[in-house]
Amino acid sequence: MLTLTPAMRIFVAVAPVDLRRGYDGLSAHVQTVLERQVVEGGLFVFTNRRRNRLRLLWWDGSGLWIATKRLEANCFSWPAGEGASVGLRPEQLSALITGLEAQEKPGWYRR
Repeated sequence: MLTLTPAMRIFVAVAPVDLRRGYDGLSAHVQTVLERQVVEGGLFVFTNRRRNRLRLLWWDGSGLWIATKRLEANCFSWPAGEGASVGLRPEQLSALITGLEAQEKPGWYRR
């Protein structure tokens, strides 16, 4: 079972990916494009071109997990960034998965 903890590292691929890829294809994408190693831990999040589907790739220490979500209407508000991936906090990932905006607005301050 996937439990999001504050210590979990979450990497979101900025560019869309062909979600027909399975374990090996997404792992290769993590290595070549995101320049990370899947087995070092972390949760990797991908979307398709239309941004109506997302796929999670996660190494739990003994094997790989893939989880997929498809929206019936609308699309995910996907984060943008300078590099190939951006990091999210667990609460931002929860917001992204449920269809809320994951990025904080400029000028918004937490008190």
